[in-house]
Amino acid sequence: MEDRYVAYAGTFTRGESEGIYIMDLTMPRPTLKIRDVFKINNPSVLQISADGRYLYSSFDGGVAAMRILEDGGLEMMGTASVNGLRPASLCVDRANRYLVSGGYHDGKLTVLKIQKNGKVGEVTDEIFMKGLGSVGGRHYHSHIRCVTFTPDEKYLAVVDLGMDQVQVFAFDHEHGKLKKHSIIRCELESGPRDMVFSHNGKFAYILHEYGNYVTQYAYEEDGAVFTKVQQLSTLPEDYKNYNSAICLELSDDDRHLFASNSGNNSVAVFEIEPETGQMRQICVLPISGEFPSDTLIMPDGIHFASVNQEGSSITMFKINYEKGYFVMDGKPVHMPYPVCIRLHKL
Repeated sequence: MEDRYVAYAGTFTRGESEGIYIMDLTMPRPTLKIRDVFKINNPSVLQISADGRYLYSSFDGGVAAMRILEDGGLEMMGTASVNGLRPASLCVDRANRYLVSGGYHDGKLTVLKIQKNGKVGEVTDEIFMKGLGSVGGRHYHSHIRCVTFTPDEKYLAVVDLGMDQVQVFAFDHEHGKLKKHSIIRCELESGPRDMVFSHNGKFAYILHEYGNYVTQYAYEEDGAVFTKVQQLSTLPEDYKNYNSAICLELSDDDRHLFASNSGNNSVAVFEIEPETGQMRQICVLPISGEFPSDTLIMPDGIHFASVNQEGSSITMFKINYEKGYFVMDGKPVHMPYPVCIRLHKL
């Protein structure tokens, strides 16, 4: 029996956008088709629980919990306040006991307890990140862009674009409490924005919005030690205009890394050497859209979708890793102001 998938796209609800768009994904040639929309204000961040039963979303009032139905539809279960502004990042532990949110505008880190029925409950810890950034304006204070657990989930990494650093907290799973452990200090004005860990737990990759590069770190679980290894640009060599690196995605086999560029409106694809985790850029090509805010690698591993926020579209591409290029494969899907995308196997 052929595997069935549904994709969820979170949007900014301005103009004609209404919330979370539910799309059927048909294979073997990946094709996305909008089936329905779940109405909610500004669901710009989405996370699916590890067991595939629940979808968690940011919205103007905090966070929302939805049950994923058998056909991939959504059913609202409830909402919870983060005692702050709308989150810019969410992560959920594998046991689905805690949801962590990070705020861009207020620099607030919030831990919420998840109940046994999947609903989001009380706040167990909250921290306002403090300090002054290196530059006025957007850099003047904390802006959390990404929160993610380390592979063993003993620690939480908090990527702070405004402070040019990643703060690492020990995570107490019994009480949902955080304790400062260490800091990864990035280059000034580099603007760390996104972070992913390899599935084998040996490496971490940080994307820098203003530096327009990816930094690789060797990761040691014992003590959560990060050692900088390598740094590569996300841009073509001859590109000199404005750009912001936006999102980072690692393939399930840890062999390829994708980084998107707004300004250049492209996606950079890197090949990963398995033993060392080091990157080699194999191509940087346009995505036929504007402001690629997220990417999604398809189940076949040779297609990916680009979520084009300001172009109001999702475009699909087929990759030739050996020859180092990708080409559009299928018609763009029109969608107003999409921001992120998540895939669920039915």
